[in-house]
Amino acid sequence: MRTFAYRHILLPALKICLLMLLVSAVVFILANSTGINPVDAYIGADTSISRQQYDQISAYWGLDKSPLERYGQWLFHLMSGDFGTSMLFRQPVLAVIEEKVTASLVLMGIAWLLSGAIGFSLGLIAGANKGSWLDTFIKNGCMVLISAPVFWIALVLVMVFSVWLGWLPMGLAAPAGKLAAEVTLLDKIRHLILPALTLSITGIAGIAMFTRQKVLEIFESDYILFARARGERGWTLLKRHGIKNAMIPALMLQFASINELFGGSVLAEQVFSYPGLGQAAVLAGTRGDLPLLMGITLFSTLFVFCGNMTADMVYAFLVPEIKEEAGYES
Repeated sequence: MRTFAYRHILLPALKICLLMLLVSAVVFILANSTGINPVDAYIGADTSISRQQYDQISAYWGLDKSPLERYGQWLFHLMSGDFGTSMLFRQPVLAVIEEKVTASLVLMGIAWLLSGAIGFSLGLIAGANKGSWLDTFIKNGCMVLISAPVFWIALVLVMVFSVWLGWLPMGLAAPAGKLAAEVTLLDKIRHLILPALTLSITGIAGIAMFTRQKVLEIFESDYILFARARGERGWTLLKRHGIKNAMIPALMLQFASINELFGGSVLAEQVFSYPGLGQAAVLAGTRGDLPLLMGITLFSTLFVFCGNMTADMVYAFLVPEIKEEAGYES
């Protein structure tokens, strides 16, 4: 039990604390090196104010202090759970993240499930039909998807389904001009389809090619040769031996791809003007809202770290040898 607590509670907690400290320092240094003046972004380009008012605004946000002092002050407040106040939204950073995170998690969750299910299925089909036209079609399609950037896929989908066919809205999370109380679940689903589809397409290729390779390795093993000698063929062979043995490594890869999913969501949200964390992060970075940028960065770091840790724990539970070594049976 002590081994389990150390390996899976204390050690990860120490790692994430050090990681978040390092990430926050790097982001703070980079943000202060961009040359963006947060006060100018705060008051707007068309607003004329006196020098005294300018200095007062700068002092109010602590921008009159040195970067080292500001970072130390930010860390001090962070220890008590205060992430600061967003300069753009005029709200506490945690309140902004809480407002935006639901939309992003729904988008990423749907895309994660779709990419995993579709990619794994395509990989099984390609691996089980090596050398056929299906295998060639899936491989070539995956190569195209791997090479295509997220924003390009998003623009193509908008052009086809929104401009040419007119089936789906171009962006936003709800119809423009509608009150929140008037927005129906169907409206939200229609606005979610294209961003979720864009994000899922980017993850399909990797899992499909990986699964295909695993299926090919499985079909070349000795126990598959023995199964074929017993008369097993086609779907029966794939179901009994291929799916089970390819699913665990594919699942691990799917969990490990959470960081790529989070990065892709930033671009997808920008193209579709989807009001999630990604769009808020871009806005904070371009407008010099350092407290919000730091808060979103720490949240995304924690999110990715938890995804990778979950992958390790799932793998340890599913693989008996790893499970025993990791101390889950202690």
